[in-house]
Amino acid sequence: MKRVLSSLLVSIGFLTMNAYATTADHHKFPQLQQNFTSGSEVTAACLECHTEAASQIHQSPHWTWEFEAENGETYGKRNVINNFCISIGSNEPRCTSCHAGYGYNDDSFDFSSEEAVDCLVCHDTTDTYWKFPTDAGHPNYVAKEWPKGSGNIVEPANLSDIAQSVGAPGREDCGSCHFNGGGGDAVKHGDLDSSLINPSFELDVHMSEEGANLACQDCHTTENHLTDGSRFELTAVDEHGIDIPGHHDEGRASCVSCHDDEPHTGKMAARLNKHTDVLACQSCHIPTFAREKATKTWWDWSAAGRLDEQGKPIAEEDEDGHHTYLSQKGEFEWTRNVVPTYAWFNGEMDYTVVGEKVEPVDGQLALTTLGGSAGDDRSRIWPFKVMQSKQPYDPVNKIMITPHLFGKDDTSFWTNFDWRKAAATGQAVAGQPFSGEIEFLHTTYHWPITHMVAPKEQAVECESCHREGGRLENVGGLLLPGRDHQHWLDRVGWWLVWLSLAAVILHGFGRLITAKRK
Repeated sequence: MKRVLSSLLVSIGFLTMNAYATTADHHKFPQLQQNFTSGSEVTAACLECHTEAASQIHQSPHWTWEFEAENGETYGKRNVINNFCISIGSNEPRCTSCHAGYGYNDDSFDFSSEEAVDCLVCHDTTDTYWKFPTDAGHPNYVAKEWPKGSGNIVEPANLSDIAQSVGAPGREDCGSCHFNGGGGDAVKHGDLDSSLINPSFELDVHMSEEGANLACQDCHTTENHLTDGSRFELTAVDEHGIDIPGHHDEGRASCVSCHDDEPHTGKMAARLNKHTDVLACQSCHIPTFAREKATKTWWDWSAAGRLDEQGKPIAEEDEDGHHTYLSQKGEFEWTRNVVPTYAWFNGEMDYTVVGEKVEPVDGQLALTTLGGSAGDDRSRIWPFKVMQSKQPYDPVNKIMITPHLFGKDDTSFWTNFDWRKAAATGQAVAGQPFSGEIEFLHTTYHWPITHMVAPKEQAVECESCHREGGRLENVGGLLLPGRDHQHWLDRVGWWLVWLSLAAVILHGFGRLITAKRK
């Protein structure tokens, strides 16, 4: 009863938050009734009233692109090596189109600037604000063609109208960056893409209008512009239980925050609730990810550079319009309805960073190493998207290469398809040595899966795991009925069965013989 009441209170809190209307009509503010020529001018006007907003943003990972992990290391977009576009070093104007600021062109960016904060990217309600993909976080202030060579002209947004229409962030605002990580819709995460803007109940029970109709910040609660929940500081096991306003830290970025750690009811409740000691909720309730839009699962940088007979770049697509080859980027594979990879996880992940010495094994390297193990109370079996790639490595200095990929200058790979020149320039900008030698490693990178929760009727079935070759086939440290066997014990058991059966048969014959004699 307590759990039901707490869940009801949380639901009421969500409904109140979703129905919340602003107490200010920004159309009436004289500061916003002007023709803005830049995003920074809008921010300056916002700060006349919201005097502390920029300094609060300056403390957030949306601005710093850094986290301090429990192991004392600093991780974040600024220094982590991934296996998509590899690193932001020397590629800032493209990568920072998703930074919560304006003008992050290179490592000289002033992180203390208040007017460089982008208020509109989170608070636009008109769905007309768009940060131009190659302008270091700025929207386009004049008409521009995008994509290049397409003939499609993007008109500049009316910054005055947008500023006067600001409100609480919606899924479109969060998704403008998070759905498009890796350079396009559905590319990177696998469980975050534009299908979540208005999802069906079957796709996501939390965000669907037929379900809870939650906004992102209903779970990723935010105070003073600091937002709960991130892959860099993930809560693998929530020991707080249900969180409601005034209870604990009010951080709801976990399943337990709303559903408690014994969420199941009915005949199987006791058995299913026991599973929460071992499994993350997501492992059962997200049977597959990328259910509507395919996600990128393979990227081979070593194949880049191939040109057609006229010496022009090549672009090849699959039947859904996804690029399967680009001369500037290499080969790709896309997959829909992906069954996650499962592993023990305690919320801590070790990332490969720029300049870190690494030792590949047989040409392979895991860019991420998961913390956690069986028997650890802080660990659960979690689902992941494991991105695989083939990317450049310096075998002499034993570091992953951070090449200069973006730009039309003479040194970028995009311009001349020269890996050595691109790597040398990129490494110089990133402050790392480069030997001139290049190898390509097969790399893996883990992305925790936590969105696209399916209806309970579509949860993973028992036999999907409790069998040989099932979903948990490669997860060690547990004895799983139906999957794991002690062959000697099985043989003893079967002998006992046959002996028991023989004894029953002999006993039956004995009774028959005795009855006939009588």
